[in-house]
Amino acid sequence: MCGIAGAVWNDANDALEPATLQRMVDVLRHRGPDDEGTYLAETQSGVGAALGHRRLSILDLAGGRQPLSNEDGSVWIVFNGEIYNFRSLRERLEAAGHRFQTDHCDTETLVHLYEDEGCEMFSRLNGMFAMAIWDARRRRLVLARDRLGKKPLVYRHEPGRLLFASELKSILEAPGVPREVDPLALDDFMTYQYVPHPRTIFRGIAKLPPGHCAIWQDGRLEVRAFWRPDLNWEDDQPARQYAEQLRSLLTSAVETRLQSDVPLGAFLSGGIDSTIVVGLMSQLAREPVRTFSIGFPVAEFDETRYARVAAQRFGTIHEEFEVQPDAMAILPRLVWHYDEPMADSSAVPTWYVSELTRRRVTVALSGDGGDELFAGYPRYLAVWLAEGFDRLPSVLRRWLAGGYWQRLPSGTRQKSLTRRWKRFAEMLERPSAERYLEWIAIFGQARRAQLYSDTMAAAVADHDPLDFLAEALARCDRRDRVTAFSLADLVTYLPCDLMTKVDIASMAHGLECRQPFLDYRVVELAARMPRRLKFRWGCGKRILRETFGDLIPREIQKRSKMGFGVPLDHWFRHDLKDFARDVLLDSKTLRRGYFRPEAVRRLFDEHQQNRFNHGYRLWSLLILELWHRQWL
Repeated sequence: MCGIAGAVWNDANDALEPATLQRMVDVLRHRGPDDEGTYLAETQSGVGAALGHRRLSILDLAGGRQPLSNEDGSVWIVFNGEIYNFRSLRERLEAAGHRFQTDHCDTETLVHLYEDEGCEMFSRLNGMFAMAIWDARRRRLVLARDRLGKKPLVYRHEPGRLLFASELKSILEAPGVPREVDPLALDDFMTYQYVPHPRTIFRGIAKLPPGHCAIWQDGRLEVRAFWRPDLNWEDDQPARQYAEQLRSLLTSAVETRLQSDVPLGAFLSGGIDSTIVVGLMSQLAREPVRTFSIGFPVAEFDETRYARVAAQRFGTIHEEFEVQPDAMAILPRLVWHYDEPMADSSAVPTWYVSELTRRRVTVALSGDGGDELFAGYPRYLAVWLAEGFDRLPSVLRRWLAGGYWQRLPSGTRQKSLTRRWKRFAEMLERPSAERYLEWIAIFGQARRAQLYSDTMAAAVADHDPLDFLAEALARCDRRDRVTAFSLADLVTYLPCDLMTKVDIASMAHGLECRQPFLDYRVVELAARMPRRLKFRWGCGKRILRETFGDLIPREIQKRSKMGFGVPLDHWFRHDLKDFARDVLLDSKTLRRGYFRPEAVRRLFDEHQQNRFNHGYRLWSLLILELWHRQWL
């Protein structure tokens, strides 16, 4: 894992100064604490390029320094990630006459593969990556990001120049880059709790979407997809055939992710996905696997006892850490590392489990992706029930969706049945896409309208956050709804939230995370499975339970999904109450101009009075304000 940064330009007047490049690299030191390098080149015509790199050494510790070039120096690369099939690619390239300088460096394989195949190379790669390739002969720069968005890559396209980096903070080191908030991105953030690609929170800076490459040449930028699987394809194979393929591919995915010249371990939550990954690791590894878990003193959010069950089953060397409310002391560090507002509160335990894990190992495998691929989230039960609701007579539909349900007391428990039913029933009369967005939104459409100031409302009047989800759903509009929404989450929520959360929290501690479920071969197999193999009678991950039943202890098989959340409702009424009041109701905060002050006060008061659980909304507002204080 590494950090990359740099620029390319058309005119010497726009050249990136060496000192600027060095600052762009230095601010990414956390991503690569082991080494650094820079490269500057300029032609007689004034066209030039600057590449910078910070290295976290995982493979070929003695070699593999970057920026790295081919034999004659006509192609240069900076690369962040791991290519798991680089050895087979290298063998083919060596047979074709390419000469390698390093022993087993995956980055050098990319340089020679580009020489042979140009931008067609990316579809051959199995791994996680963000890279920049400077082609001196063609005077062009190529950027690329992996299929599932595991590694970040942002850029700013100016007249005559392109800046790029692993993180926004690196681009902000370039002189003259404005820090102007994009109100459309802010509207998206208030809805999703993250800023969806290709936007960032800043006008003029964009994220390269997952599975895309960007080609800069002669001042022009072309962004195009190199991976876009057919999400409407459903292959009704026998269940046994799918199970055999899944077992084989996931085992292979785990095995390839055990390649490392440094210590390696795994996150273990005690859920089905991480248990399967650790189980396969235990079968493949020559020594006991090191596993790491995070817990909470609030029982409703604590999974550590299940993690212990799995750790005992596989004989792992297991360590745990309990997150207390005083963990909020890390908020300034979180806000600095995430660059833009990101209000997934599970970033807090992810931060701590990454810190704990890095004390022992440099690489960790995780179970990310299993919920999207195999319909594991509880919200898919709501989708399934709503699908049945839509087939009911209109009179019965109106009764079930009646507003009087909202008058039932919700209780104080975040995950109470009454609370879930009220949220479900409230949206039943909406179209399915709008309904789903309202279920997952932090601030739904009506709440945003109540919250926004007149100025903010005018700025986003022609913008609809639903468009981001609707575009994803259009790619699988011939599938059943459970499958469609889970695949939409795969290309929206997973890269924009989960992969961002894991990458930033882990790289803040110099830890590399690998996700076997997101091997593109596993993803493509799962995407074409019919719903009956994944989700039946309200229960998801059916094929995982059956295919890997020998690895999943019975106690974990029977448990309900808990998720990786934080007890925000409890914290905001107790330990975080004073801190939240001081920040959210501060006069400086209320004068930002985005929100109506009385609406913010109402949210805070209703939560304190136990009338509503606004924990996630208050967290989003808190993160946004702390972000402003850090970056603006």
